[in-house]
Amino acid sequence: MNDLALPLSGLSSVGGKSVVARFDGGMLSSNSGVLALAEVEKRLRVAERLARCIDDPRCPDQVVHSLADMIGFRMKMIAAGYEDGNDANRLRCDPVFKIAQDALPSGRDLASQSTLCRWRTCPACGSWSRWGGR
Repeated sequence: MNDLALPLSGLSSVGGKSVVARFDGGMLSSNSGVLALAEVEKRLRVAERLARCIDDPRCPDQVVHSLADMIGFRMKMIAAGYEDGNDANRLRCDPVFKIAQDALPSGRDLASQSTLCRWRTCPACGSWSRWGGR
């Protein structure tokens, strides 16, 4: 069967809205494979488990992007072939990456390159630099 209109089922809902991936809408995103990776990450909770191993010296009431969110975003970027952190500025508003991070496409953007870089180079957070940083 070669029906390009069949939906990709089994994706988790985001913000109470169902996510349906279809293959008949034209070239809307080249990063849809990130959604499959996000499903695996949700089940294994890799980013959350890594975040619990790293001390976060930031003031909790001023944190916009949690450590688990930043790690998850960075992991998905690397897995999708965006190993350079500079790509975060473009990908932070990509609807597929937002959905993969359990955020609505219309919601706030993901962490910027400068936010990821500040965390990676934080002297008190040396373990982040050893985890995939450049």
